[in-house]
Amino acid sequence: MLCNSGNVHVDGSNNFVSVFSKRGQKGVNQDCCIVWEEFGCQEDMIFCGVFDGHGPWGHFVAKRVRESMPPSLLCNWQETLAQTSLDDQGIDVEEEKRHQYRFNIWKHSYLKTCAAIDQELEQYRKIDSFYSGTTALSIVRQGELIVIANVGDSRAVLATTLDDGSLVPVQLTVDFKPNLPQEAERIIQCQGRVFCLEDEPGVHRVWLPDEESPGLAMSRAFGDHCIKGYGLISVPEVTQRNISSRDQFVVLATDGVWDVISNKEAVEIVSSTADKAKAAKRLVECAVHAWKRKRRGIAVDDISAICLFFHSSISSQQVQLATLK
Repeated sequence: MLCNSGNVHVDGSNNFVSVFSKRGQKGVNQDCCIVWEEFGCQEDMIFCGVFDGHGPWGHFVAKRVRESMPPSLLCNWQETLAQTSLDDQGIDVEEEKRHQYRFNIWKHSYLKTCAAIDQELEQYRKIDSFYSGTTALSIVRQGELIVIANVGDSRAVLATTLDDGSLVPVQLTVDFKPNLPQEAERIIQCQGRVFCLEDEPGVHRVWLPDEESPGLAMSRAFGDHCIKGYGLISVPEVTQRNISSRDQFVVLATDGVWDVISNKEAVEIVSSTADKAKAAKRLVECAVHAWKRKRRGIAVDDISAICLFFHSSISSQQVQLATLK
């Protein structure tokens, strides 16, 4: 298991993961990551997640969710699997339906896990999550199935190959911003407000009905219980994709990357990095440079990325840990 910047390669597995996180200019790094190889003691499973905290206790909330999510998800997955096993029921189904069945189990497990984590956070006295919270983007790879669960505005982008050999990005998640029609509708129905500050045109935030707070720039998050009754939710969007030989890698990154780097640019940066062990670090460093160029005068955000390569030929001897900056 990796809870830091670095790389993971499992002998006998095609998975190779590059991870890097860099503190911005706003204080403590409120981003954190996790990679859990052989998830649930299954050789064909791996769990990856990025968490972006915000608020005074944001870094504690992010780490708490990082610690809680994988074991809770695994427990719920195992329980659901035991209760609804195809083998136990003697059901003979087509491969496509079997894939859908597997996904449904993961989706149910994720929904149950996220609800429990947010409830536990509210009751956890060692961390004040009333005005602090975190986003959470994670994926589970089980064989050729990847399940993506997103709470917040981090993003997952897949790199896949076209017939002509070119590599193109496929965005796998939605950036849950308050101005998305379905998100804004829910918030307004719950008496919350969505608007931009005069000095931040284009940056929509969520506000309490009668207070100029908390001003969240995302519509889904763990914690932030001050506004949970006004449209902010911690329900994940859970989706799936069956990996083909054309799919090369997936990038999970916090909004510090996507605020200044396009999906296409991210795929180009990662694919052009000769040493895949340094792919995440190079992407993060490119984002830092882009921040300084495109957003002069604005403090650089914390920036974190995970690059999961599907068809790695890198040997374990080639893996070198990157240094956390």
